[in-house]
Amino acid sequence: MNTSGIIIVIIVAVLVVALIAAIARVGFARRQLRDRFGDEYDRVVEEKGGRAAGEAELRDRQRRHAELELRELTPEQREAYRSEWVAAQARFIDDPSAAVHAVDELVARIVAARGYPATDYRDRLSHLSVEHAPALSQYRAAHDASVRNDAGEATTEELRQAMVDYRATINHLLGDDSFPVADAGGPAPNSTKAPLTEEDERVLTPSEQPEADRATRRPGD
Repeated sequence: MNTSGIIIVIIVAVLVVALIAAIARVGFARRQLRDRFGDEYDRVVEEKGGRAAGEAELRDRQRRHAELELRELTPEQREAYRSEWVAAQARFIDDPSAAVHAVDELVARIVAARGYPATDYRDRLSHLSVEHAPALSQYRAAHDASVRNDAGEATTEELRQAMVDYRATINHLLGDDSFPVADAGGPAPNSTKAPLTEEDERVLTPSEQPEADRATRRPGD
């Protein structure tokens, strides 16, 4: 093989190696995003119509998240938020609608106290997805129920499930096991849903009593 042929072979080999390295980098970056965002990765990719646009959105979320000045909650703040949850849960028995409305606002205030922008719900989800992606599906479900609640369209059982989902969201945002375990088993490993205490079981387990489709009242009624 002459010199020109050898040079061509070397160039092709270098290009192949560079291509393999580029593919490996893309795969590694994709795995990092999947590991970081979990189910949120697939949701954003579907929402944006493809991987390239979805991954660009997730990387932009990481960039904007890095610009935030986040704060850890003080023990006093944690205890105050726990107390608010307990009060709302107790209120659920007599006024499920008002209880869910109060807890939805509680989550927004916890998010704001941590330093996240909390004025817009969609922006709140975007910022939370970077560090709290495992809790987003429950937060979305609970907030959707809260919106239907404000419109007078949610059933009592839907509001009961919203309280369970809000409880898991709050537990995740407070960053510790804020709600004590009632049994020795505890939650499954890596579970984002804190186990129900005896009081939770009494209030938040589904009722066996039938209800009308519009059994709840709007807050303030």
